[in-house]
Amino acid sequence: MHGLCNLACDHCYVYELADQTWRDKPAFMAPGTVRHAAARIAEHAAEHSLGAVGIVLHGGEPLLMGAPRLRETLTVLDAAIAPVAWIDWRMQTNGILLTDEIGELLLEFGVKVGVSLDGDREANDRHRRYRHGGGSHPETLRGLALLRKPRFRELYAGLLCTIDVRNDPIAVYEALLAQEPPHVDLLLPHATWDEPPPYAQPGTTPYADWLLRVHDRWLADGRPVPIRSFDALHTIARGGRSETEAVGVDRGIVAVIETDGTWEQPDSMKVAFHGAAGTGRDVVTTSADELLDLPAMRHRQSGLAGLSATCRACPVVARCGGGLYAHRYRTGSGFDNPSVYCADLKGLITSMDSAPQPVGNGLPVLPDWVFDELASGGGGPLAIAYLTAAQESITRALLVAVAGHADETAARAWPLLADLDKQSPAAVRAVVTHPFVRTWAVQCLRDGHDTARLADVVAAVVIAAGTDAQVEVTPRNGQIHLPSIGTLTAPTPANVMITSRALTATGPLAAGTPAETLAGTSAQTPPGVAGVGGVVVGSGFAPVRTVEVDGRVLRLEDADPYRDCHEWPATGPLTDGDAEAWATSLTAAWRELSLDAPEQLAGLGELVTVVTPLVAAADGTLRSATSQQAFGALGIAATDDPAALAVMLVHEFQHAKLGAVLDLYDLVDPDSADPVTVGWRPDARPAELALQGTYAHLAVADIWRRRALRSAPGAAGYYTMYRDWTLHAADALRNGTALTERGRRFVDGIAATIARWPK
Repeated sequence: MHGLCNLACDHCYVYELADQTWRDKPAFMAPGTVRHAAARIAEHAAEHSLGAVGIVLHGGEPLLMGAPRLRETLTVLDAAIAPVAWIDWRMQTNGILLTDEIGELLLEFGVKVGVSLDGDREANDRHRRYRHGGGSHPETLRGLALLRKPRFRELYAGLLCTIDVRNDPIAVYEALLAQEPPHVDLLLPHATWDEPPPYAQPGTTPYADWLLRVHDRWLADGRPVPIRSFDALHTIARGGRSETEAVGVDRGIVAVIETDGTWEQPDSMKVAFHGAAGTGRDVVTTSADELLDLPAMRHRQSGLAGLSATCRACPVVARCGGGLYAHRYRTGSGFDNPSVYCADLKGLITSMDSAPQPVGNGLPVLPDWVFDELASGGGGPLAIAYLTAAQESITRALLVAVAGHADETAARAWPLLADLDKQSPAAVRAVVTHPFVRTWAVQCLRDGHDTARLADVVAAVVIAAGTDAQVEVTPRNGQIHLPSIGTLTAPTPANVMITSRALTATGPLAAGTPAETLAGTSAQTPPGVAGVGGVVVGSGFAPVRTVEVDGRVLRLEDADPYRDCHEWPATGPLTDGDAEAWATSLTAAWRELSLDAPEQLAGLGELVTVVTPLVAAADGTLRSATSQQAFGALGIAATDDPAALAVMLVHEFQHAKLGAVLDLYDLVDPDSADPVTVGWRPDARPAELALQGTYAHLAVADIWRRRALRSAPGAAGYYTMYRDWTLHAADALRNGTALTERGRRFVDGIAATIARWPK
């Protein structure tokens, strides 16, 4: 938005490093350029049915444009893009020019503000100085004080800190936390092999050492604030997405529009060489799709295939992802190198893996910010990652308990799981977190039946990992169901040996049983299954059905024998036509949610891994359900109404989140018999059921609130009804005696969210 800055930071990649193209660009983006940029973004969002786009107002210092020009820019962008997609507005600033007037304008449009701060005064003013040499720390703190005011607190996105290893890491950490940020980003200073990081010598890892001191203190403090680099690496280790280009192998999602309207690659590229970020294209002549088709942009999207041979052979490549693209540059070999921070990244990852994790009552503790985010009705990908980790711990404990009284076949398979957990932790995690593994384990411990399924779980991990191991499994009712993988039909009696490359049978076989291969199974099945040439006994192997929705693969679970755990019965096997109809319905519902629940969508996509089709009601009543013992699975009866399906998805998302919280905390006194009167039922409800309904209706009310804002028919009435139900139930819970102290804090979060809505 503005190409100049009121500071002269000596580590700035825009002005001080290799690229000097800023000198040839206008100081600010002209109105006509803004209109062309807005049109291109809207065009791209419409072409690809994007529910949301992120727009970051950047610089230089974007606030140098002043309030009138900022309002004009926001108005033009909003008018063009908001009718097509929800806008996630962000701004990165040094905070010096933040005023009440600017704050009110940012509130009007919902622009969240990130502020650059490198720690305490000494640390910050090493680099973030004015041209006359004076430090900027006091003025930046003044801007942060404005963001901490109750009026503007919702604008506060977090702090960005560039590391200098000369600064004391704990002093920097404490100084950042003193500003009460909702989020912290610790950045490695931009460097390349041509211009290596300062204070880094061969055989040393000064940046890893610095970060690990912060990481250890952060863990000891109970992770009081999200720190992007740490959270990304922990999330990748659990099989999640990094949500950053700095680590992991997620495809790049950022393009830059400069003040003159030229398209550029992410501006970190400016560290590499003069003109490194340039594409030679602009928003007047080139669409976003045409930009993405350029070789440089395609290469950024290529994941592991785009990394150097050294990186691809590295055991931590899936975590590190080769580091930030710009940091790989070396004259002569370009970007076909490991990161210049390779040793530091490897040291950081391996040391983080061995760090002790805080626990309470044998389970991971939710940081306060996660608990409060969930209590407000939200739950972004990072908060969901904490819940998923806790659920995984519970399932693992249940598996240990099952192994204690498993049958002979399962007992032989059990030790292999511990080995696989060391060799292929991601494969173990993928299977163990499949929702119906826990459902089975709970039932098994309750009635002592089907301990043989433990061997099926281990066999599924062997296939997912592609490891060279054998597992003996026993068919029941002529089938072997491998959780998250699929179903193998086999004669009974028979035992089946499963390896990563083949399924072979031993024992008595039915006469004339055909042998078939696994080749040609779904591309969404784990790599150990797809295209391997093994022998399958019986009528074949049926992989779990999958559908792709908004870039995420969901399982349509129509075969797992433990899927029938909801209030209404699950359907039988689906036809191909049924699966296609589900894909169409879920895609349409996701689109509805992008308009009516955009803040929920990313978290929903992280939590929900399985949809279980339920038998439809004879009278056409909509049906949806969750089970606290099947985290990640939603049971839904098919409907061709995407708006209604969107409401059901969010309603059950709320139940799933709260169920996971209730696994960790008593929100309701278990000895309380204090019933709660609620608006949606004629009878008083037990407090925990009232809490479940209140939390679910909070999100449903928010959907209708957004629909009312866009004047959807009948939406205002539904919004009022659901808001009043939720508010009155929350008040009844807070005025009663059933809530624990932790439960009262949770319901206070619900009430605070409602208080921000219009009456």
